[in-house]
Amino acid sequence: MPSLNPRPTTFLATLGGQPQVVTFALDALLAADIPISEVIVLYLASTDGRIPQSLTILKSEFATGWYNGRPITFQPLPIRAGRALLRDIYDEGDANAAWEVVNQLLARLKSEWRTLHVCISGGRRILGLLTMSAAMLHFGHHDVLWHMYTPDEIQALAYGGALLHLPADSGFRLIRVPMMPWGSYFPALRDLTRPSLSNDSNDVLAGPRQLMDAVDRTRCQAVLAALTERQQEVLRAFAAGLSPQQVAEKLYISIKTVDTHKTAVLAECRNAWELPENGRLDYRFLADKFDGYF
Repeated sequence: MPSLNPRPTTFLATLGGQPQVVTFALDALLAADIPISEVIVLYLASTDGRIPQSLTILKSEFATGWYNGRPITFQPLPIRAGRALLRDIYDEGDANAAWEVVNQLLARLKSEWRTLHVCISGGRRILGLLTMSAAMLHFGHHDVLWHMYTPDEIQALAYGGALLHLPADSGFRLIRVPMMPWGSYFPALRDLTRPSLSNDSNDVLAGPRQLMDAVDRTRCQAVLAALTERQQEVLRAFAAGLSPQQVAEKLYISIKTVDTHKTAVLAECRNAWELPENGRLDYRFLADKFDGYF
């Protein structure tokens, strides 16, 4: 059944020297009645000649403004560091620059109220990882991140764009990547990625990280306020990375007493972090959350 979603839908793909990555994924999405009206490909301006060839092949597929009988626009988007084209990602500065390009693109597309389908199978693996990182901030619940499986024999036949479209029984399939859209739950994280609000030019996620740290710090304070002095001592010992037996030895108490205090501390943590009662929680959680606090 065709989608009833009234939002315009964009297909975004990372691109390397294999243009069929874009067409294989796009064909599969269209076959699933996803109403894509725009295709954007992100790429690094490599000097090996394969990227220009991939772009030429793809542009010919969208030359008339139509694709597979549907009106779909095509936009190639090179990754830039400032005004300069980024040839590859050689260091953290390049990674930050690339992440900023993807971050701003996704922010713009979501401000246009678009549904996004993003495929991260093409091009450099790190470009796909950076795209996934930015997507976690900007995706809503209707947006989807995809990876793709292509049988080895099909990869060999399609290499370099020699085969752009597949029969239904080819064995190709899109794999939905499980991902939490954290920005939907914490919208302030998105705002903190704006360049004007960044406190650290070498860490594009410094702002969101500081916000999450502040939220966790408030929760740690709430837990401490609810504990007895002895329970706080046990918590400090666990926060230092000690095991239950080591805590018992350090505080000269029995392992049974340690377990009793631990149970009380974890109960307060469940309340502070709003964790489900049936979810597994142990002393390692205390080391993870309270080590930096103390």
